[in-house]
Amino acid sequence: MRNLLLIFFIVPLLSCAGAQPADPGIGAGQLAPCPVTPNCVSSDATDALHFVAPLQLAVPAPAAWRAARVVVAGLPRAQIVSETPDALHAQCESALFGFVDDLDLQLRPADGIIAVRSASRIGLSDLGANNRRVETLRAALAQQGIVR
Repeated sequence: MRNLLLIFFIVPLLSCAGAQPADPGIGAGQLAPCPVTPNCVSSDATDALHFVAPLQLAVPAPAAWRAARVVVAGLPRAQIVSETPDALHAQCESALFGFVDDLDLQLRPADGIIAVRSASRIGLSDLGANNRRVETLRAALAQQGIVR
């Protein structure tokens, strides 16, 4: 009986992915702001808690965008949900509990960057998962000479 109660209370918590955001994290030419919780990083953030550097292009924008798309598609448990010629939205699922994070990229050729945002849908802390995801993306692109 005790195990049955445990299943009814814990399983719903573990399978909770959070609602998909109404917008893909990009609007009015910039990334959506991070919430006040420390489970989001963004290159558009103005505070140190949430700020992560954008991806500085080392190759022409079209080549960089194609490479970024390939790397995002190859991230573990990541799925590209929507994309346009200058924006990409992906969902990334955690390995242990299946929590879903949203990853948004926005190509800004005039600035020579790809702006990036990675945010958890639920919870207060992500234990650094979103920052690690962005830095994994950066490292993979830097290894190919796509970003500096």
